[in-house]
Amino acid sequence: MGFYLYKGLKKPLVLYGLKDKYIYYALGCAVAGLIGGMLLSQVFNLIVGLIWIGIFGGTIYYLYRFQDKNGLFSKTKNHDEIYIFPKKFKTSIILKNKAKVIKKSHNS
Repeated sequence: MGFYLYKGLKKPLVLYGLKDKYIYYALGCAVAGLIGGMLLSQVFNLIVGLIWIGIFGGTIYYLYRFQDKNGLFSKTKNHDEIYIFPKKFKTSIILKNKAKVIKKSHNS
């Protein structure tokens, strides 16, 4: 008897275009925005509550944009930079040349 492999588990969780950790960030912003908006509208007035909900709605929009720009894992990206790495020295050649120099200096 073998174990079944669910192919969907190898992919990140996607909900409404948000992936993995951004789902939780957006859910937290939505809950904080709604609860904060309800409380602020009761304490102050409706306009303050709507402004609060608008701020957190903008934060969710920012999360969509941030995910599109940086991806799921914020890796450093190459912004058209060119890196030139020098070739490695062959130590055998250096050691042979060093031995020749030492022999010449002893013979002189």
